[in-house]
Amino acid sequence: MSGEEDFVRLEFEHLDEYEMLARARAMLAQMSRRRTTRDFSTRAVPRELIELAIATAGTAPSGAHLQPWTFVAVGDPELKRAMRDAAEAEEERNYSERMSEPWLEVLAPLGTDAIKAHITDAPWVVVLFKQTRRVRPDGGTAPTYYATESVGIAAGMFIAAVHNMGLATLTHTPSPMGFLRELLGRPDRETPLLLMPVGYPAEEAMVPDIERKPLVEISEFL
Repeated sequence: MSGEEDFVRLEFEHLDEYEMLARARAMLAQMSRRRTTRDFSTRAVPRELIELAIATAGTAPSGAHLQPWTFVAVGDPELKRAMRDAAEAEEERNYSERMSEPWLEVLAPLGTDAIKAHITDAPWVVVLFKQTRRVRPDGGTAPTYYATESVGIAAGMFIAAVHNMGLATLTHTPSPMGFLRELLGRPDRETPLLLMPVGYPAEEAMVPDIERKPLVEISEFL
């Protein structure tokens, strides 16, 4: 069992209720303005901003503190082109062969199709991988635990960080996604979960006219 020497005192800022409410309301107002867009500007984004967003995501809690995620940030135009070509090939098969009628039904209002210009238009594309196995100090591998849940939390924090700094992103899940591991040279113990272009919205960016569910529909207090 770990001794006290393995722990440090929690640093926690106690706020009064008015400050807590003010922060909570400001956060809700800011995140309520967040929208997913598929129309990106080619305007450059400093690498440091992407680094800060990934570092913020890396503060997410994880099962057994294994931090089972790898964020691969791609800015190279040729590599982004290869990713787009592979994604569009898979997506074309999805829309023409793989997707069921109910799936196509819910996608219709969003205006999505097999064309994925966001991969080459956005200055950065961040691919999030889940580590299904970890590397031990001796070079061997062992399982990770609650990896999907942990990576999902990190993804949410990354999206919030991107919006907070004044940029936009999109959660793209081309299926199947194995080509991303091959193109980006990741090991077999990593599985790609999300492809997220990051940048400024295009000047004439459009988004679906949709609304989020109200609190009463997504919560229950007992």
